[in-house]
Amino acid sequence: MTAAALRFRPRWWAALLAAAGCGAGVLLGNWQGGRAEEKRAAAAAEKRITLRGTLLPAHTVFLDNKVHRGRAGYHVVQPLRLADGRHVLVNRGWAASDPRRERLPQVKTPAGEVTLEGVRLARFPRALDAGPRPPGPVWQNLEFDEFAAWSGLPLAPYALEQHSALEDGLVREWPRADAAVDKHRSYALQWYSLAALCVILFIVLGFRRDAPASD
Repeated sequence: MTAAALRFRPRWWAALLAAAGCGAGVLLGNWQGGRAEEKRAAAAAEKRITLRGTLLPAHTVFLDNKVHRGRAGYHVVQPLRLADGRHVLVNRGWAASDPRRERLPQVKTPAGEVTLEGVRLARFPRALDAGPRPPGPVWQNLEFDEFAAWSGLPLAPYALEQHSALEDGLVREWPRADAAVDKHRSYALQWYSLAALCVILFIVLGFRRDAPASD
């Protein structure tokens, strides 16, 4: 009896599964790598600025569903009137929400001119929007054009994430722009490893022995 020969004869369904798994791993790895690059670029592009003006509490907006250390709350946004008559939206910090949703946080706003330092923002991060914005000061997302139409104020095309301290009770523990870069890289490596594993398993399991031939 002749020994059975070992040949590479993968099954068609194994090829499809390997291709699907490898493709998904590469795509997801590329996506995670792209997220890491985006956050690194955002951190490199951060620009710290100092502004002086008067905060306008009458046009306060509370950005909803902002969680700090496991507790629900809001980001408090107010316009800062500059000397040239323009207004810059300032994300002043986080305030906890009341168990009764109709009660909004009491925000302390300093009177007169203040000097604020922080990071310049090209836009506010967007959250999942459940539908049209309801009336009132509680918003899910904030766009410059929408705020200008709502308030009637001329806006500068940027916002300020306030980092300087004020005695207002607001929390300003902002996440770094490059936060979780290493996590995204780790996820990317895991997805690429999955893609490589699919290829290896396809090759190893694709070898089958021929039926032994009788002498």
